[in-house]
Amino acid sequence: PERDGEREGDGAEPCRACRGLADSFSRGLERTEHEGFGGGNTAWEEEKLAKYQHSETRLLEVLEGVCAPSDFACHQLLEQSEEHVEQWRQQHPDFFQWLCMDRLALCCPPGTYGPDCRPCAGGPRQPCSGNGRCDGDGTRRGTGLCVCSPGYGGPFCAECGDGYYEASRNKSHLVCAECYRACGRCTGPEDSSCLRCKRGWMLHEHRCIDIDECGTEMAHCRANQFCVNTEGSYECRDCSTACIGCMGAGPARCKKCNKGYWRDGAKCLDVDECASAEEPVCTGAQEVCENTEGSYRCVCASGHVRRDGHCVEDKPPGTA
Repeated sequence: PERDGEREGDGAEPCRACRGLADSFSRGLERTEHEGFGGGNTAWEEEKLAKYQHSETRLLEVLEGVCAPSDFACHQLLEQSEEHVEQWRQQHPDFFQWLCMDRLALCCPPGTYGPDCRPCAGGPRQPCSGNGRCDGDGTRRGTGLCVCSPGYGGPFCAECGDGYYEASRNKSHLVCAECYRACGRCTGPEDSSCLRCKRGWMLHEHRCIDIDECGTEMAHCRANQFCVNTEGSYECRDCSTACIGCMGAGPARCKKCNKGYWRDGAKCLDVDECASAEEPVCTGAQEVCENTEGSYRCVCASGHVRRDGHCVEDKPPGTA
């Protein structure tokens, strides 16, 4: 399993690679624990077994299976470690500590971090009060500072974070529970237990009331948008294409009508340029007008296609 201090992005890859190598090496030793040189003679095997346990043959057999063929980092680390592995020869009961901590200085004991394996914030026995992870825990990297779990805060993760309150506490364990959704700080889960509100809300008699940003100068929408209040915030939505500026959704809320539209009472309606023009708007031969929303377009009449900018009768090429 992934250790707290060895998560993606915290610079712990060298220690992780060494841990993987050490674990694979230990599994290889277990696999060859009761093997021998072979030969089919039980008495001979029993006589030679003790020698095999500490032999170069067994060591090479284990090393051959330590790294997966495609694991470049493992092979590179093994190449750097072979001399140390040969020196080890079961001189230390914990191969991981012997190789990764003592010899290669890539890892630290749990609860410590950095080049000198200094104690993590909150102490090595229970870093970050057990409510977060120590940056670099168990590696020669990191800052040793706490990255608190959701709901916890403070330099040692020993207090409840914003939006959480203390549900219970004993000597070794603090339980933080979530406040009512609008509360930034609170004394309990009720909406009446707020001490401070989140952004977009205001405190009134221990309750957080939604601020209507659309009715104040707090909302900032673009020229052709309108404001819609939401809980704790607001949204800017686009006006209808019929509008130049608007006070809400739809063509009945326009401040002014857009080009190609006309006002009918409160509504901005599409102008049918094809029907309203005194003179034909499409003047090309075999062209007809087709109304579109807010405009129009000239298309070829039925049975005709556009070629080289002109509408011509739809006949196969080369036909008279």
